[in-house]
Amino acid sequence: MLMKNVFSFLFFLIILNLAAIAQQDPQFSQNMFNQASVNPGYVGSGDNANLLLLSRYQWVGFAGSPRTNVFNVDAPVNLFGVTSGVGLTVMSDKIGFESDVLVNLIYAYQKKTANGNLGIGFSLGFFNYGLNPQWVYPEDGNVSVDQDNSIPTNGKKSSQVATDLGLGLFYQSSQFYVGASAKHLNRPSLTFENLSSYFIERNYYLTSGYNFQLPIPGFELRPSMFIKSDGASYQVDLNTNLVYEDRLWGGLSYRIDDGFVILLGAEMLSGLKVGYAFDVTTSAIAKGGFGSHEFFVGYSFKLQKNKNNSNNKYKSVRFL
Repeated sequence: MLMKNVFSFLFFLIILNLAAIAQQDPQFSQNMFNQASVNPGYVGSGDNANLLLLSRYQWVGFAGSPRTNVFNVDAPVNLFGVTSGVGLTVMSDKIGFESDVLVNLIYAYQKKTANGNLGIGFSLGFFNYGLNPQWVYPEDGNVSVDQDNSIPTNGKKSSQVATDLGLGLFYQSSQFYVGASAKHLNRPSLTFENLSSYFIERNYYLTSGYNFQLPIPGFELRPSMFIKSDGASYQVDLNTNLVYEDRLWGGLSYRIDDGFVILLGAEMLSGLKVGYAFDVTTSAIAKGGFGSHEFFVGYSFKLQKNKNNSNNKYKSVRFL
């Protein structure tokens, strides 16, 4: 109950103090499956090793629209007698002339509690920012980007690398989870042609979810919330998934001031999961008729088997 009250307080505090402008980190719709890429405290929080490959195509048909690919791997480990989790995240994000790559190594200390598990994690890696501009000049020729010394000259590719730091807390029980994290804590600075600097702003995340067992056998309702902020803007996703036997799910999300998301997924084999999300945009960009598609493939497996029990079977991993 205490964790729920703390989460509710933080949620309303964020909502009351932020205004909306653009953000730097990529947007995702299946956030409940993609915890490792935003919260270092999540890695190693379960009993299985997890692999995830996610691809997002945002506003398909719109020139220069975002395309994002994420690969996550995490596993529980025992380091020098300390219950821990380790992970790796590789993210590629392309939008317009930008082409960015983020690689993070992740460590989390996992602590069993009376009712669940608390993970405290940090990430260390690098952020590569690439720019390949293709400038279009007015027909009268009176304006030239060469006059602006703060940006790379016409046709010249630029690429800069900076160190990236993150921190996160993740608590989960059999029915409830809550997480808080921050990325780009050191505000990585990138300098182009020794003329201008570009900062990657800190991004803050707050997530929570709950499992409700329905009266109908085999069915659960799993509402969740995902909040992202860069300190000046925010994004809120409210989601509900209906799950059958931990193997089939379908749901609906509402992204405030942006639109709705339809989600579908299934566990096809023991540990192998696939999911799809389609964004129905209701903001101004919807006038262009552009939709967004997101796919993921995930696999969970035990690192060690119980040799004394030949009947040991795989149990489906919850996506909380």
